[in-house]
Amino acid sequence: MTEENKTYIMNLTVADVPWHRLTTAYGRGTDFPTYFKTLWEMDDLDAVKSALYELTTNMEHQSTLWHATPFGMVFLTRILMEAFEKEEANCVAHFLADELLDFMTFILQCFHDGDEMEHADPLPFFSDMLKEEYLWSEEYDEEEDEMRYEEDEVFPDDLFYSFYYYSWQAVLAYKDKLEQCQLVEYAPKIAKVLVEL
Repeated sequence: MTEENKTYIMNLTVADVPWHRLTTAYGRGTDFPTYFKTLWEMDDLDAVKSALYELTTNMEHQSTLWHATPFGMVFLTRILMEAFEKEEANCVAHFLADELLDFMTFILQCFHDGDEMEHADPLPFFSDMLKEEYLWSEEYDEEEDEMRYEEDEVFPDDLFYSFYYYSWQAVLAYKDKLEQCQLVEYAPKIAKVLVEL
């Protein structure tokens, strides 16, 4: 991992990302900031379950990752670290940590599966995925988006592979924090994530 990419990942804010212009499995990531806020607060189990479902089903579908996925992984990894801090006194945090570790393992497996196939090189920098040429229209139009999906090359090869590569990098940036976690209950699941890194 380059220092520039790690610095970008560690300093990225939710507001830096034009979620409404990033594709997901079922549309665009417009509501992602609201879901992240719900997870971060960890005070309503039903709301957290609902938000987590929306995020995970939109970030991955049948092992396909989307434009919003690597950015989503940055914030889900941070939320996991926060859940580790709160899990002893917070049953919602306890639930969330467990679920996020499973999801991370799966996303990392998607990366490795894709990495074994022939693929383009990723874009040089994580931030390259937010270049204007790769973003979708400001205004969401379902019909227009569907027409774009019918194009032969809806995502350039290097951009598409970057969805996988940088989803992995988003978790890799926090490898040291995962290794330092002393919560015995999560040790087997953390070990699975670390194997995939």
